[in-house]
Amino acid sequence: MAQKGVQLNRETISCSICLDVLKEPVTIPCGHSYCMKCIKTHWDGEDQKGTHSCPQCRETFIPRPVLGKNTMLADLVEQLKKTGLQAAPADHCYPGAEDVACDFCSGRKLKAIKSCLSCPASYCENHLQPHYDVAPLRKHKLVEPSENLQENICSVHDEVMKMFCRTDQKSICYLCSVDEHKGHDTVSAAVERTERQREMEGSRQQIQQRIQDAEKDVKLLQQELEAIHQSADKTVEDSQKIFTELIRLLQKRSSDVKQQIRSQQEAEGSRVKELQEKLEQEITELKRKDAELQQLSHTEDHSQFLLNYTSVAALRESTHSPSIKIRPLRHFEDVRAAVSELRDKLQDILREEWTNISLRVTEVDVLLSQPEPESRAGFLKYTCEITLDPNTAHTWLLLSEGNRKVTGMKQELSYSSHPDRFTEYSQVLSRESLTGRCYWEVEMRVGGVIVAVTYKNIRRAGSGDECGFGRNDKTWALRCYQNSFEFWYNNMETSISGPQSSRVGVYLDHRAGILSFYSVSEIMTLLHRVQTTFTQPLCVGFWILGSGDSAELCKMK
Repeated sequence: MAQKGVQLNRETISCSICLDVLKEPVTIPCGHSYCMKCIKTHWDGEDQKGTHSCPQCRETFIPRPVLGKNTMLADLVEQLKKTGLQAAPADHCYPGAEDVACDFCSGRKLKAIKSCLSCPASYCENHLQPHYDVAPLRKHKLVEPSENLQENICSVHDEVMKMFCRTDQKSICYLCSVDEHKGHDTVSAAVERTERQREMEGSRQQIQQRIQDAEKDVKLLQQELEAIHQSADKTVEDSQKIFTELIRLLQKRSSDVKQQIRSQQEAEGSRVKELQEKLEQEITELKRKDAELQQLSHTEDHSQFLLNYTSVAALRESTHSPSIKIRPLRHFEDVRAAVSELRDKLQDILREEWTNISLRVTEVDVLLSQPEPESRAGFLKYTCEITLDPNTAHTWLLLSEGNRKVTGMKQELSYSSHPDRFTEYSQVLSRESLTGRCYWEVEMRVGGVIVAVTYKNIRRAGSGDECGFGRNDKTWALRCYQNSFEFWYNNMETSISGPQSSRVGVYLDHRAGILSFYSVSEIMTLLHRVQTTFTQPLCVGFWILGSGDSAELCKMK
């Protein structure tokens, strides 16, 4: 209690301007005291107004009062310093923007270190001391400083709310429990706190477990990120090496072709030049012989003419054929045509393989795919437009409705021959290749229709299993009959139970390797789901098992 008295005296003899113990104390006419320097500085700022005021009570003085040291107050300050008076608290003892102020401090308030739920009030260290010293106060509930103590007071009865109504899930006071909350399930706030604390501990355990799981996932993702970077860098490096090798190979073949052309050019040129030289020598010889014969023809002596004619007229046998025949060649144009053909073939290969390469790149996905939609509206977001390819249709199939419908016929149709056409099975493929997430629906007139997805490189010619939908590892097929469904893959049958419907929905998530077949009526019912890994783009396929049966790709709204 002695310490408390010192504290009160210190507050009494503190300057309200500098908030420190008075230095050279002066008392102004209104009775308030200040440090000599503090009040002078304050009044110096008011000189221009002509009036001077007290910083505390705002009383004004004209003229400016003459200040004199209050010796009694100065002696009191000195005596208190000798008995343990401390300097003003440091700045950190005063409340900041987020702190709670002591409710019992006068003047500048100190920062509260505890709040009492029973009082209710907040206390600094000095004003809290009675709660430690006085027996009745020691029973009070002290908590961390709070500005919301009033929330613990019942607005009806002005009592501390020490009860909790489980029926209404709210804090109440004792009077509330026997008044408007009478008959409710009420317990003390401490009991409810214990129960909630137990729940909170369970929640914290769940949170901590989720934090651990998330941290593991973060670590795993970091490892995956590093693996992606390393794999991408290695693949880029290897790909560049491979393409460089391809370029070098093409450059080598270009050099070989050039060398062969030049060698052939030189050989054929030498042959032509050699023959040309022989012909030019023979022409010279013949011209000389012709000149001799012409000179002989002017000889007037018959005997001399006859004597010389035999030797002059004799001709050597020609060293070449009677006439040069040039074969109808285009010289090296055929070589150029062959090189152009090679270029076209390489372009076709690169175009076909680029789709495969691009697909492999986009399939790199370490994260889980998005979940499959739960409603038809969700599936319709992934609707894709699909049409059938006439070049693949068997000759017993008729395409109609803009190549969206296929119908089995009783007689063969006059289709032109095409290498993509199925020759034995009444099957047809879509024009489009499917990747990503796709959804389509098929309306059937069912005697027997097979709805399938397949790799485009399925064999077309022949009647072996490698050509039929569902009979190999390149196709996944749903066989739809009037009263049943069957799923076929690699010649393995899976019986399916499900509501019969003339409409089937097909959902494909190529990257996730999900293929699902649904019966579509007023609701969608899953018939069969496949989880696999697709290595190529997929096409839609139909196998019409009987004449009059049909399948139509629906236009989705």
